[in-house]
Amino acid sequence: MKAFDVDKARSEEPRTLGEFLKLYNENLPSFLAPATVALLEEFKRTHGNFFKSAGGAWTLDLHRKRVMDWLRRPL
Repeated sequence: MKAFDVDKARSEEPRTLGEFLKLYNENLPSFLAPATVALLEEFKRTHGNFFKSAGGAWTLDLHRKRVMDWLRRPL
C-alpha cells in the first residue's frame, strides 16, 4: 500500500487567492518578480479555463507554474 503523500496533498488543496498568493511567493527564486493580488486577478480573468476543474479555487499543482510562465511572458 502506498504511503500518504503530504506534498501532493498540499499542492492539490484548494486555496483562496490570498492563500495561493502567500504560498506562491514563498521561496520564489530571486530572478522572478513576486505576484500581487492584481496580477493574480488578471491571470484568473484571462485564463478562466484553468479554474474549471478546481471549482474556481487556486491550487499549487494547477496554477503555480502557469502563473510563473505567464508573469515571465514578453510584454
